[in-house]
Amino acid sequence: MDSRGKKVTQNDVAREAGVTRSMVSYVISGSNERSVAPETRKRILDAIDRLGYRPNKAAQALQQGNEGFAKNQIGVVLCSPDVFRRPYYAEIIEGIHTCAHENKYHVRFIRFFSELKNPVLFNELIHPEEIGGLILVSTDQCIKSPADEKLVKKISERIKNIVCVEWKSEGLSSVLFDRQDAARKAASYLFQKGYDTVAYIGQQDDRIMGVKQALLENNKDVSTLHVEDAFTRAGGYSAVKEMTKIFKEKNQEFPRAIVCGSDEVAEGILCYLNEHKIPVPQKVAIISIDNIESSGYTTPPLTTINVQKSAMGCRAVEMIVNGSAAQGENAVCINLPTNIVERSSC
Repeated sequence: MDSRGKKVTQNDVAREAGVTRSMVSYVISGSNERSVAPETRKRILDAIDRLGYRPNKAAQALQQGNEGFAKNQIGVVLCSPDVFRRPYYAEIIEGIHTCAHENKYHVRFIRFFSELKNPVLFNELIHPEEIGGLILVSTDQCIKSPADEKLVKKISERIKNIVCVEWKSEGLSSVLFDRQDAARKAASYLFQKGYDTVAYIGQQDDRIMGVKQALLENNKDVSTLHVEDAFTRAGGYSAVKEMTKIFKEKNQEFPRAIVCGSDEVAEGILCYLNEHKIPVPQKVAIISIDNIESSGYTTPPLTTINVQKSAMGCRAVEMIVNGSAAQGENAVCINLPTNIVERSSC
């Protein structure tokens, strides 16, 4: 609306900017069919700003067709609200948003998997007239029943372009890192540094197999591996506390090093060890997985396996944009490489 309450149109913007209406349409839609000179683009955007123009979505949908209008819209489904408190996932979401913006796509919604069990919301959002692609972030963490698996199948029947991020689902395209290999690298690094006994504290998944693989490759007794479950900083703190108690009760020597399933778990472990004046790495060495920003600012700074978090989100968007997010036997799985970031904790 302008100052007189009249709805501003693309024709008004064109007149204000001294260009054709089609030129205004190209700039607004982000179309790559026709190049627009930078100075012309700026003139149009300045006119939009001055006039307060807002696109008429109903008109766009009518012009392009509902599915055509939805083509550049991406939905994001997260495993739980807890994701918003986790820096690891914040970097994945940042990658999604940044890459979507760079490709002139829009994040239509961010929802939680459990919300899609509401049929009204499901039918409103999971529809080709609403979104052209869907990204499922770590949804494996909340698939607990046949009903949950059925919901994933229903989603895949509705939306053609789906990418799983940080997990893999049968028949769907995915972008992830190799959890087993990351943990194998972490444990192998400890053995190369001369630490002869290791424990594992973290997620109960392929990371445990990675530690066991490193034990076998370095001629260590796999049966001696002590494992504690943990997902968060608080979980890491509680797990190492419990582990200390168990080894003390058994009158056994505490492991010389700990492989942590994530940096957050490692930060909780460091907190406990520092509180109890247990020096790291002199008494207990620590290595973790993720390389979130805070891992370089702990005491001591964490040696960790770098996971390409932002890149996972970005690659997922790129697969939707270029149409490679296929399903069934044509599904694509992209494993992004990891690398060791050496610091002072081991």
